[in-house]
Amino acid sequence: MDYAKIASEVIRLVGGKENIRSVAHCATRLRLQLRNNDLRDEAALSDVEGVKGVFLTQSQFQIIFGAGTVNLVCDEVQKQLGVQNETSENEPEEKKGNPLQRLVKMLSDIFVPIIPAIVAGGLLMGINNILTSNLIHGQSIIALYPQWAGLANAINLFAAAPFTFLPVLIGFSASKKFGGNPYLGAAMGMIMVHPDLMSAYQIGIGTPPVWDIFGFQIPAIGYQGTVLPVLAVSWIIANIEKRLHKVTPSWLDNLTTPLISILVTSFLTFIVVGPVLREAGNLLASGITWVYNSLGFIGGALFGLVYAPITLTGMHHSFIAIETQLIADSAHTGGSFIFSTASMNNVAQGAAVLAVLMMTKNEKIKSICSASGISALLGITEPAMFGVTLKLKYPFYAAIIGSAVGSAYLAATKTLAQALGAAGLPGFISMKPDHYLYFAIGLALSMGVSFILTVVFWKKFNMGAAEAEGSTSAKPAQNAASTTTAATTANTEIPTTSTSSVNTATNNTESENAESASTEDEVLFAPMAGEIIPVSESADEAFASKMLGDGIAVNPSDGTIYAPCDGTVSLLFPTKHAIGITTTKGTDLLIHAGIDTVKMEGNGFEAFVNQGDTVHKGDKLLKVDLEKVRAAGYNPQTMMILPQASADVTLEVHASASADHNSKALTIKH
Repeated sequence: MDYAKIASEVIRLVGGKENIRSVAHCATRLRLQLRNNDLRDEAALSDVEGVKGVFLTQSQFQIIFGAGTVNLVCDEVQKQLGVQNETSENEPEEKKGNPLQRLVKMLSDIFVPIIPAIVAGGLLMGINNILTSNLIHGQSIIALYPQWAGLANAINLFAAAPFTFLPVLIGFSASKKFGGNPYLGAAMGMIMVHPDLMSAYQIGIGTPPVWDIFGFQIPAIGYQGTVLPVLAVSWIIANIEKRLHKVTPSWLDNLTTPLISILVTSFLTFIVVGPVLREAGNLLASGITWVYNSLGFIGGALFGLVYAPITLTGMHHSFIAIETQLIADSAHTGGSFIFSTASMNNVAQGAAVLAVLMMTKNEKIKSICSASGISALLGITEPAMFGVTLKLKYPFYAAIIGSAVGSAYLAATKTLAQALGAAGLPGFISMKPDHYLYFAIGLALSMGVSFILTVVFWKKFNMGAAEAEGSTSAKPAQNAASTTTAATTANTEIPTTSTSSVNTATNNTESENAESASTEDEVLFAPMAGEIIPVSESADEAFASKMLGDGIAVNPSDGTIYAPCDGTVSLLFPTKHAIGITTTKGTDLLIHAGIDTVKMEGNGFEAFVNQGDTVHKGDKLLKVDLEKVRAAGYNPQTMMILPQASADVTLEVHASASADHNSKALTIKH
């Protein structure tokens, strides 16, 4: 792959460098904060090499590249933008979405960067479990082979480190997210797990030491493996630091601000914040575990059923905080059911995609399925969901049902994860060895149900035929997308269309007429009364250059726009200043009323048809108040163009000084 070219295309198709507020990535997705989301061209982006899907969520535009590719693309995008950090320090992040959405995004931004460290610790913990569990005739590997004991001890230390010093990791990431100095946040994390403190894992075993400060006794207990306390502490120190920066003279700032921030936050941590939130975290983890265990297989089935929809919203990132708490306190909680459920969901999505791979005859879908299906089985589901199952709908239903069945079985057998890792087929390493069989049965149930239901749905709902129509109808969407891209470059306001909006209107028309399209000439009549001129003489430079397509321009004498031919309305822009028509021969037309009139936001425009309607030559499409357009300072000149005429097509313009909607305007010679 040419990552420089891919990055360049991404930047161009999201509206250019000036439209990008920040860029970052997670395991599979390039995450962009755009200043104006309307400038993005999703249809064109979907055709960029390596892109497996695009979507907008919580004001963040996300492009799915898949694991291993996304980080390379992100690096190249940042290189071309000339930035290396996620958000500009001089430009505050926009607060969009409801409070719950902002909370989920905040937790995601904090935990996603530290996931590799937690996963590494979890996988090492799994290796230690294999070495130390009684797997062979009731004996462990190190009991049979004592020479392995040193290796097991070393791995156990390596595995425990990320969880023991978890507050350091969270402190760094959270303080950065809250706008503070991440190193002060890390320092607070170190204070919270200092070896002179009584370990959080030893609470209840002995009497904790105390600090006696002027008769006020403060328990000196650490916060190993905790989440909520360090999140709150990071927020506190970041805000204290920011306020001190505002009031402290510059010559004192570097000296006193870190000192006061650490001192005040430390006492607040051990006196109030830590004890309260430690108990809150324990109650949260215990409460969730109790609910899950109390509902049994029903609770497991419900959680498995909704896990994929939750993933679509991004809210699954908020589970990281809970899951980390469950695993860190596994002596009391037993482990994490979230990881087990995620594994069932991931393999179910993978199995559904493999079923599609077996059933489909579409080569492009096959190529997507082969990669995304294996990726899902190994723990990364975004390419599978956004690239295959969601688009085809019924495989997604099959996958969530399969996930529910497997999760119900694991809940009934109380199969819990002891560590984080890759949620999927490699998940065995995160389970207790005596739970391997249960986990394997759960995987088999999830995959089997998902695979079989996908095949059943495929045949029952004739998805092969629908798939063929969908692939046939992709061309109009791409044409409209190309027009949008060029128009954005030229600062001309052309409506942005999505694949779904165009496909809905054109599927039936194209599939019915693809074979009947002949090589006969097509005649298009004037869409409005007035003067007809070649589009090359348009007052708009972008249209005149024909970069948006060839056609005609009309200087209107009347504001009514008529259908120039028989066809289907493939696009109706919300502001009613532009309309797309697919003719009965499959030719795509775009009629654009006025120049820059999108800025009028529909004021002065009226529509007589809806997207998807079948129209005949001479039917009323739109009404434009010409005087209102002129009064607003815009030119009412209207263009009728062919966004993507093939190279073997020639156009004959029937110029006229005074035409009406019954006058020939354009002949398309095939």
